[in-house]
Formats: sequence, structure tokens, C-alpha cells
Amino acid sequence: MKNNNILVTGGAGYIGSHTCKILRKNGYNPVTFDNFSTGHRNFVKWGPLFEGDLLNKSNIEEAFLKYEINTVMHFAAKAYVHESLTNPIKYYRENIQGSLNLLETFIEKKGKSFIFSSSCATYGNSDNKIINESTPQFPINPYGFTKLAIEKLILDLQPIHQFNYAILRYFNAAGADHEMEIGEKHHLESHVIPLLIDASLTNGIFKIYGKHYNTADGTAVRDYLHVTDIALAHLRSLEVVASEERNIVCNLGSGRGTSVLELTTELKKLKKEFSIIYEPKRIGDPPSLVSSNSLSREVLKVTYENSSIENILKTALIWHKSQLSK
Repeated sequence: MKNNNILVTGGAGYIGSHTCKILRKNGYNPVTFDNFSTGHRNFVKWGPLFEGDLLNKSNIEEAFLKYEINTVMHFAAKAYVHESLTNPIKYYRENIQGSLNLLETFIEKKGKSFIFSSSCATYGNSDNKIINESTPQFPINPYGFTKLAIEKLILDLQPIHQFNYAILRYFNAAGADHEMEIGEKHHLESHVIPLLIDASLTNGIFKIYGKHYNTADGTAVRDYLHVTDIALAHLRSLEVVASEERNIVCNLGSGRGTSVLELTTELKKLKKEFSIIYEPKRIGDPPSLVSSNSLSREVLKVTYENSSIENILKTALIWHKSQLSK
């Protein structure tokens, strides 16, 4: 019998839970491995839960044994850029040591496929207007460095242990599940779209950090892609590395840059009102990060059909409205 169990670390988080839903819809059994430091128990809906911590290697070994794991999707990580600047030890310990424990168990148990959730933060402050997979990686914050370190560990291990991998460097995840079963929900919110929507729902103030970047309107530019498209890309990467026994390193992004100021204009089109104030730009924020997505379109057949700014904002707005009374 085919083993359809997929260990999804961080499966109770934002992107992990959306991916679990897509996996279940396509005949897989996603096993969520999470310590709930930032994830949500009510996001675990599409497969079994193994509550454990990546810093405890025996937890990982137990999960591999119980579910006969040979495929891993690794989302679990601390992922706040600005927190990583103030507490780098936390990021080095939890992101790098946790991943080392996971990969060590994976190779000890003869794992076959490893899908790693990496980040555009590995590119740092690139001079390239459009970032492709060969753009030099020079992260400018500890979070980005930890993601790059794990990438390099995977590349060092693969020739020795002969597993297949996909490294997916995605840009700014946004939006919510179209059926509103899950969405973006962080204990300490730092992402721009939820903060913008929160300001719009409370007639509050939205802070824009920096207005003198070298961009068209002076505010930072990012590449936003819908979380469902990220989940679909993970499904496709799993299918490609497993069936074709090939390795993949590619960006996930819409290929379109949107400035923070443009986001505010788009949200006001949805009849939302809020005030804007400008704050000094923050350390560790590049002026522009926009992805080339040609490789993911070619190899993974990702169409990014959900990733228009209008759709991202509409789904995020409906989701956040639904959470106001909870």
C-alpha cells in the first residue's frame, strides 16, 4: 500500500494549515507536527496531530516511527524579521537547531522527499529589480540567514544521502482560504496586510515605515502572493520531486511589485476608511523585493490565479471580519 503520510512541521500555522488542506484534497494524509508556540489547534482539521518540538529530537523520532514518515514538508520556524534583529539567539536556536534535528532524523530514517519552506529574505538587499533563483543571496537579518543556512545544509546532505528535495523561496504570503476555514492569525501581528485591514476595520491609523525608499512612490515594494497559491506550489513540488526524482530550487511570487502606499489605495477601493501616518524606515527592510516566477510556472505549473491584489485583499478582509467576534 502506498504511504501517503506527509509530516508537516508547523502545520498549525498560517501557510502550513493551508497546505494541509490542499494535501488532504489531493489524497494525502498530512500529519501536523507542531508545538503551538505560534500555531492554532483549531487550524488542524485535515489530518492527525502530533504535538512535539523540533528542539526535542526524540519527539521527531517518535513521529517518524508512528506514521512511517518518508516525506517531510518543513514550515516550522520563527519568522518575524524584526524580532530576529532583537533576539538573534532565539532564531539561531529554534530555526537552525530545530531543522538540524529534523534533517538528522530524516536521513537516519532513510527519508525520500524533503520540501523546505524558505524565503526571499535570503536575497537580502538585492540590486536586481526582479529577483531570480541565481540572484546572489546576502541576507541582511538573522531570520534570512537562518533560512539560507538550512538551504545550505540540505544541499550538503543530499549528495551523501541521496534524497530528493525542493527549496521554495517565497515572497510575501497574504490572503485567506476562499472557504474561510483558516486564514492569517498571528499572536503578535507584524505583516502589512493584516495591520492595514485592522486599521480599516477600526477606523484606525495605519503606519507606513519609510517614505524615502528608492521606489516610485517612496514606500517599500513587495511581491504579494495568495497563500492558496503557495499551498498549491508545495503540492506540485512534492509531486515533481517524488515522481520525477529531481531536485528543485525556485522562487514563489506573483512577479508583480506593489508598494505599501498602493496597498492602501487598493483597500480604499473596497470602501474602507483609515488614516495614514509615516514612521521612520526600519532596519533590515529592503526597499524592493519582487520575484521572477518563470521557473515555478515552468517546472511546477503554478499559475498564481489567486494572487491578484484585489483577491488577496478581499479574502483577507472577509477573514479578518469573521475573527472580530472571536
